[in-house]
Amino acid sequence: MNQTILLIDDDAELVQLLSDYFNFEGFKIISANSGEAGIQTLSTVKVDIVVLDFMMAGMNGIQTLVKIRSTSNLPVIMLTARGDDSYRIMGLEFGADDYVSKPCSPRELVARIRAILKRTNVMAVNGQPIFAGPITIWPALRRAEKSGQVLELTSTEFSLLEVLVRKAGHVVSKSELSFEGLGREFTRYDRSIDVHISSIRSKLGKMENGLPLIETVIRKGYQLIIG
Repeated sequence: MNQTILLIDDDAELVQLLSDYFNFEGFKIISANSGEAGIQTLSTVKVDIVVLDFMMAGMNGIQTLVKIRSTSNLPVIMLTARGDDSYRIMGLEFGADDYVSKPCSPRELVARIRAILKRTNVMAVNGQPIFAGPITIWPALRRAEKSGQVLELTSTEFSLLEVLVRKAGHVVSKSELSFEGLGREFTRYDRSIDVHISSIRSKLGKMENGLPLIETVIRKGYQLIIG
């Protein structure tokens, strides 16, 4: 069955261009020309991923993202203005899984979509949980808990936490996290990993000694502390 993309953007020409390309690549496309229309669509139609423009009239991309995140961990890729890091970081901080700069390459966007959907849909060999200190994850269910409490993670946050849990007690480089968690090569000025890790840290809370469960190892990467 073809996977469904909801494209929320008020640029009719871009929507047509991307829709044609997505269809050619085997996806089913639903489009909405405003944030309000996109939210309404999500209430009635099952989709696999959302591609969401940052700059729209009325309900903008961030407001739409916040509305989506209030009820769903559905994967979301944001389209942001090229070179504007503040927009990119803001989108990630509010729960976007990834971003692509506009004007965007349809080929790059499809690659990002496939990477996220692959991570979301990959099933573990068995349904056994993985333990790391107070954290337990079920890769097949994409479920994570800390001390028995469910963690509300986005798709990308879960993928990154899974990498850290599988390598708990060892330093994991940003290159490894990007390749294994985001499905792409790490680039020098990409802040995505840092922003996602910051969000995961906030959701995990701190250890009894007041220190974070994920430690930053300067110039090397991140490490999940297990005791």
